[in-house]
Amino acid sequence: MSQHDTNLLTGLELRPPARIEYLRVRNYRALQDVEFKGIAPLMVLLGPNGSGKSTVFDVFNFLSECFQNGLRYAWDRRGRAKELKTRGQDGPVVIEIKYRERPGQAVITYHLAIDEGAKGPFVAEEWLQWRRGSSGKPFRFLDYREGQGRAVSGETPDSEAHREDIPLRSADLIAVNTLGQFAEHPRVAALREFITDWYVSYLSIEDTRGQPEAGPQERLSKTGDNLPNVIQYLKERHPGRLEDIFKTLRRRVPRLERVDAEPMQDGRLLLQIKDAPFDRPVMSRYVSDGTLKMLSYLVVLMDPEPPQFIGIEEPENFLYPRLLPELAEECRAAAERSQLLVTTHSPFFLDAMKPEEVRVIYRNEAGYSQVQRASDICGVKEFIAAGATMGQLWSEEQLRVGDPSVDAHAPVSEGQD
Repeated sequence: MSQHDTNLLTGLELRPPARIEYLRVRNYRALQDVEFKGIAPLMVLLGPNGSGKSTVFDVFNFLSECFQNGLRYAWDRRGRAKELKTRGQDGPVVIEIKYRERPGQAVITYHLAIDEGAKGPFVAEEWLQWRRGSSGKPFRFLDYREGQGRAVSGETPDSEAHREDIPLRSADLIAVNTLGQFAEHPRVAALREFITDWYVSYLSIEDTRGQPEAGPQERLSKTGDNLPNVIQYLKERHPGRLEDIFKTLRRRVPRLERVDAEPMQDGRLLLQIKDAPFDRPVMSRYVSDGTLKMLSYLVVLMDPEPPQFIGIEEPENFLYPRLLPELAEECRAAAERSQLLVTTHSPFFLDAMKPEEVRVIYRNEAGYSQVQRASDICGVKEFIAAGATMGQLWSEEQLRVGDPSVDAHAPVSEGQD
């Protein structure tokens, strides 16, 4: 690794990321009203099919798309209010997060309520507030409704600062995304940068086998269709980090020697993987699904400039089960520089998790998703103290989510009968 590469990585690893500590979702498909409190840097969602794991995952993707592509795009591609809102419920879709820009800094609350009218989706309510210090009233420094509202500028906005009315061009514009582009609103800009930077993976193995046009690209796409471009970027800009990725991959995949992204005569990139016993590399179309998936995950998790939030859905698909505890440890290492959300069914992945990192999702008798921290379920702490793993507890139905036939029944919490 070059000295420049070493210095860059060291600086990035020392920079603490923003952290979400709380999430509340209302009226979003099966999430009629769900709260996540005390969110850890690594959070794993566990539950049967249809329990709501993918819906929670999609909340982060929806918010990311709203900031990257606009509210109307994110709303329409999910079937609009008819398909997006909770069945039988009125009122807007509400997403509320509490986060810190850095450890020890003030908690900031972001509230976004979206509804639909004759002209399509609109922002019914949007606000940002914080409370500086341990006492005092929360101060709302951004407050909008249907495109009309005001914001307070400055590094530390407070009640004595000037409030400025700033109407938006349209009610379907998100105020944080709009005002966050201006230097006079640094707290708003920080949230915009945070959400815009999120990476939510919908990795497709077939897409990773493609031959995209040549050209380095810094960040893996959601589907992984630009994997050769990211390999090319790392080879040119961060060769030391690319070698770290290959070393890790070689420990996971026996006999693997190297990965190359070679330009072809027609201007496209060809991803090739060489096994040590053979002279010629193999084109990606003939490489195992598991090898490509592990490579893709390592590219994301070991990114020299990682996303501030990473979402991975069901990493166990296509991977050899015994690789999952090691992938879980890679996720834990990545959580030092990013916040991670992982959904899974795999006891092998869960084996590496702590009870406070696992949330159990289930559907109540009304059909709405409920969530509970595994560490709050009766008996879990005692089982873990006795040497059990989270994967064993899941397999033995101690979390009451191992069998979909009991999905309608909530796990028993400490203090419950």
